[in-house]
Amino acid sequence: MSNTNYQQLTELELRNYVKQHPEDEDAFQHYLSIIRAKPGRVVVSTEDQSLAEFKKRIQANEHKN
Repeated sequence: MSNTNYQQLTELELRNYVKQHPEDEDAFQHYLSIIRAKPGRVVVSTEDQSLAEFKKRIQANEHKN
């Protein structure tokens, strides 16, 4: 654990911090919580899920045009 105040870092600063300190699990978990809170986020676990999501988005985009 470090003394870094993650709440005061911007998302970019936190991302850079996590890259430079991969052993800091607290920082990593805080960064994940920020990413997970973003609207429109889609979580996939397999390549099949990724392909299905891509197809869904392509079809939705085609219907807009």
